[in-house]
Amino acid sequence: MTGTDDPERHKRKMENRKAVQDAEVAGKTIEKGLLIVNTGPGKGKTTAAMGLALRALGHGWKVGIVQFIKGAWNTGEKTALERFGPQIEFHTLGEGFTWNTQDKARDIAACERAWVKAKELLADPQFGLVILDELNIALRYDYLPLAEVVATLAARRPGLHVVVTGRNAKPELIAVADTVTDMGAVKHHFTAGVKTQVGIEH
Repeated sequence: MTGTDDPERHKRKMENRKAVQDAEVAGKTIEKGLLIVNTGPGKGKTTAAMGLALRALGHGWKVGIVQFIKGAWNTGEKTALERFGPQIEFHTLGEGFTWNTQDKARDIAACERAWVKAKELLADPQFGLVILDELNIALRYDYLPLAEVVATLAARRPGLHVVVTGRNAKPELIAVADTVTDMGAVKHHFTAGVKTQVGIEH
């Protein structure tokens, strides 16, 4: 039996690791609502946010979702989450991606309507989690005033968790966020000619 196979050695190693982990966890005492940003060129930013919505719903929270750019097509996550009834509000207020509408004024107006709804949800104490899907895209194209959006999110009420998704998150938003995940694009089936698929992309 080698040293790495020794059960007693392994047990001592895991005991030490647990002690370090427990001490680190015990040292974290701040409790607050988080501002989470999912960005980057890789797939999964919205999917991760919807998974967090499912977790919050499982704990009995009320969840609000506002989609800024995506059009009002049916998606699997929307159909599934709406089964939670009044525990969730899902507002798809975009009119489709900018290359589909080809109308900047119309895109700006849609984003402004979505932002009004977002502020309503942010201000409503019933909500424990609010997801602002593709808000980063609206900010990237200057469809909304960046300073106002960042200030509003930074001033959210203490217990509210907010998730913002979309590529190219603005540095100002990243600066005030608590958690930022940059999803890299290592490989994607679409670039190999595989079409978008029900249950995977929507």
